[in-house]
Amino acid sequence: MLRAGIVGLPNVGKSTLFNALTKSHKAETANYPFCTIAPNVGVVEVPDPRLGRLAELSRSRRVIPAAIELVDIAGLVAGASQGEGLGNQFLAHIREVDAIIHLVRCFTGPEVHHVAGSVDPVRDIEVIHTELALADLATLDRQREKKQRGNGHGDPRTPVLQGCIEKARAILDRGMPLFSERWTQEEKALLRAFQLLTMKPTLYACNVAEEALCQGAKNPLVEAVVRFLEDRSDSALVILSSQLEAELPTLLPEERESYLQVLGVSESGVTSLIQATYRLLGLRTFFTSGEKETRAWTIRAGDRAPQAAGVIHSDFERGFIAAECASFGEMERLGSFARLREAGRLRVEGKDYVVEDGDVIEFRFNV
Repeated sequence: MLRAGIVGLPNVGKSTLFNALTKSHKAETANYPFCTIAPNVGVVEVPDPRLGRLAELSRSRRVIPAAIELVDIAGLVAGASQGEGLGNQFLAHIREVDAIIHLVRCFTGPEVHHVAGSVDPVRDIEVIHTELALADLATLDRQREKKQRGNGHGDPRTPVLQGCIEKARAILDRGMPLFSERWTQEEKALLRAFQLLTMKPTLYACNVAEEALCQGAKNPLVEAVVRFLEDRSDSALVILSSQLEAELPTLLPEERESYLQVLGVSESGVTSLIQATYRLLGLRTFFTSGEKETRAWTIRAGDRAPQAAGVIHSDFERGFIAAECASFGEMERLGSFARLREAGRLRVEGKDYVVEDGDVIEFRFNV
């Protein structure tokens, strides 16, 4: 299961958001820095209205959603790359995740202490960027020194790796994260061993006050973040209120919907965040559906039919023959595989078929 880590300065609402996302109270929340030391880990279901609809059509006895793992990582501070505020320990936790949710404080109020004494989301983002970049530069410099001392002599990959290291250092020197660059598959494979922090895809989340949700991107603090990210076309942004998200699970479903309408928002920010994180990780969903169960299965974008079959069971991939497929839209319109087959709308795909997000599939296999 792929992992996303929630990263930011202390007291920006990370633990409150983690508790809301995981529907738990695992993470301690307090108005002082470093109340989180060891990372909290939780599994989060991916909201997908298609799953419930398929379960209705198939009259399924069980419904199983897709899931990802979230990690609440303690706050970083300026100097973290040099060990400030237990920075080395916290940076090591970031190395273990596949993507980063960068939570930024976009609310004011003296009741929650800010480590810098004032609220400035762009400054806060730059602090985190700087510390991650400095940590990566230190890693790259150590690798460069090893190569210069002759380690890797005779390895045909060494010249390419040295080129990757210099290319990465130049990107970081320009103040850009490494994930913003287009890398070849060979370059990615070579750099992966270094666990570079800015190589991880990043989603930004603006944590606003509950009453500011209806303002959306018109909130001055959020506007500043939007402007800062304008030249980072690969950076997605979600606006939410951690405090509100922590309160919503205590309400009845009808009360929750009514409350969101009063605030002028269409859905929970947690829903948007989980779905955006799922896409950030490069994940896609296909479904199997029947009377026993309807289930969402997770694959990577670009996976072919045998790989998707292997997610269910390795025997399915090993003995793959074909995949009977329909889009979710076709399945919803006609109601069942039998009707799709009768209408000639059921596709039979082979080994080269790239599975589309939302495909409903039955696999043929022989072992």
